[in-house]
Amino acid sequence: ESPESTFEVYLEVSHSGTPGSETLHTVPKFCFPFNMDLTVNQVGQNFTFVLTDIESKQRFGFCRLSSGAHTCYCILYLPWFEVFYKLLNIIADYTIKGQHSFFTVPDIRELPSIPENRNLTEYFVAVDVNNMLHLYASMLYERRVLICCSKLSTLTACVHGSAAMLYPMHWQHVYIPVLPQHLLDYCAPMPYLIGVHSSLMEKVRGMSLDDVVILNVDTNTLETPYEDLQSLPNDVVSSLKSRLRKVSTTTGDGVARAFLKSQAALFGSYRNALQIEPGEPITFNEETFINHRSSAMKQFLQNAIQLQLFKQFIDGRLDLLNSGEGFNDIFEEEINMGEYASDKTYHQWLFTVKKGGGAIINTVRTKANPAMKTVYKFAKDHAKMGIKEVKSRLKQKTWDDRRPITMHFGQ
Repeated sequence: ESPESTFEVYLEVSHSGTPGSETLHTVPKFCFPFNMDLTVNQVGQNFTFVLTDIESKQRFGFCRLSSGAHTCYCILYLPWFEVFYKLLNIIADYTIKGQHSFFTVPDIRELPSIPENRNLTEYFVAVDVNNMLHLYASMLYERRVLICCSKLSTLTACVHGSAAMLYPMHWQHVYIPVLPQHLLDYCAPMPYLIGVHSSLMEKVRGMSLDDVVILNVDTNTLETPYEDLQSLPNDVVSSLKSRLRKVSTTTGDGVARAFLKSQAALFGSYRNALQIEPGEPITFNEETFINHRSSAMKQFLQNAIQLQLFKQFIDGRLDLLNSGEGFNDIFEEEINMGEYASDKTYHQWLFTVKKGGGAIINTVRTKANPAMKTVYKFAKDHAKMGIKEVKSRLKQKTWDDRRPITMHFGQ
């Protein structure tokens, strides 16, 4: 939120060179994630990779290949795509001239726009609406997903762009925007979202790829053994398809907002399943969440409550409520404008919060992450925090200490 430096590491990597630091041992492999023996034209391309440490903390690597792909400019830091792509371009163009520029930290509370957001722009241009819908559905069911492309910039853009359409949720499993050759056997039996350069796909297909969804961006074709799109509520899919095919959607935040509306239609009624009792923490009732919806939605929601991305989202909301911080973001605003804003259950919940009387108990750890065998623990010294404070923070439109909405809770 308040970074101390412009970036963490800047380096220029040679394909034939030797890394000078053990910490950066794997970086060169990520900088050249394609078969160098083949004739590959990767001049001047920007792409990204992600390094994930043992604590699941992600460090983003931003790359630009030099002429002939002999060296690669690389910056390691936060996911500020437009900032570092621009910086890498300037570094490549003005290293000798010694010219300088300045950058503005991106506002992560805003929806990505076309053409300003490179990831979403390239994704929307390269992949047709039908395949975008199929990929969206597959990610909602947390499948094993492979995206392949011969152009690195488009490849990583499609991975990041597709993942961004899950907002306000975040992909909780293996996430490798571009897969180096030494990790080709990493396609494990758990859910993943992985980008692979097309020069490596022959080797990948030689491996066991059972139950994998594959999007080939070059041919704009999608292979899937599932009927995930057909399993989504038909009215939600029809509305999303209609919005994405409107000309007005192709610029600004239209594409991102179309997916946001779908997320609100699918998950927005979570607020009606929040339960509050005097002296107890606010909890989430899965049965209420499933049963008050239409029969067409129930089957999807029964699966949704098992998804790690949904569990992490709910736990994050409960953490903010029970700590007294509250939240306000574009997802909640979309819910307020939708059909669930007038739901009686939600209004009853708001009335209970407004009335006060009782306590909010601080939640200190999420239970959604399967790698953390923890349960909810409640801090007794916070047991008397007032419910009115939560209500006021929920309604507050702007606050000085607003958290980034893309923060991963438990990380």
